[in-house]
Amino acid sequence: MAAPTASSPTGHAPISARPTRSTFDASRIALSALLRRDLAVLRKNLAEFATRTLVQPFLLVFVFLYVFPTIGQGVGGGAGSSAAARAGESAFATVLIPGVVAVSIMFQGIQAVAMVLSSEFGFTREIEDRVQAPCPIWLVAVAKVISGSVQGVLAALIVFPIASVVHAKGVQSHLAVHWWIAITLIPLTCVAMASLGLYLGTKFEPRNIGLMFGFVVLPITFLGGTYYQWTRLAPVRVGGFHWLQTLVLVNPLIYVAEGLRAGFTQASHMHLYIIYPVVLAFCALFLALGIRGFRRRVLT
Repeated sequence: MAAPTASSPTGHAPISARPTRSTFDASRIALSALLRRDLAVLRKNLAEFATRTLVQPFLLVFVFLYVFPTIGQGVGGGAGSSAAARAGESAFATVLIPGVVAVSIMFQGIQAVAMVLSSEFGFTREIEDRVQAPCPIWLVAVAKVISGSVQGVLAALIVFPIASVVHAKGVQSHLAVHWWIAITLIPLTCVAMASLGLYLGTKFEPRNIGLMFGFVVLPITFLGGTYYQWTRLAPVRVGGFHWLQTLVLVNPLIYVAEGLRAGFTQASHMHLYIIYPVVLAFCALFLALGIRGFRRRVLT
């Protein structure tokens, strides 16, 4: 047996003062742990998640595409059961289904990020447990956005097939899935809506969540192209100015709904070379504002 050295009187190897892993590795591991925790919670509450995701979209398509046509009060084609009325109702169904999916993605981003942050920033200050992870504060916010985006993708996968089959007899939704648009645009819009949820969750105090839904979420929903195409708003004008078609361009949901119409239907829609850059811009804007607000809320 070798004799003990001066630097190691017990014969063991000297202890290094250097960290065992880099800051990047520590942050990567912490981010992975945060995401695994959120996914584990989602898996545990999958039935609640599916119910929460389906209630509003199902009610929308059930009322507009089943109840109204059945009672002769169809939207888009007037009353009655004539061929012209059914054609109008089918056209409305084709427009509504992508809008319902867009609303589901938006609500999922708000519920999975903004509502959770409202709870964690509340009286219990549960957020303090997360920010103690060995990673930058901004990375904790990014983990929230990634988790909300995953839930948004799952919501789209659940809602689209159900919304496409719930309709009255004689009403047909003319869908044509363009896979390259769906595969690229849905994840991007989910990130944008989850980033919006991060921004709203850091902007509104827990006691003001009702105001957020009344003054932000509700106008975004009704002016976001859920029930109509942006290209059909031209007749709404004052003089020669198409004021509503111009006003709704500040609404991020209009680009999500129009992009999904491009991905799921042959209906007229906004040009894709406008949709993709604007959704990317909204994603960057909301993420930057959300991270800044998250840092400020955590530090104060």
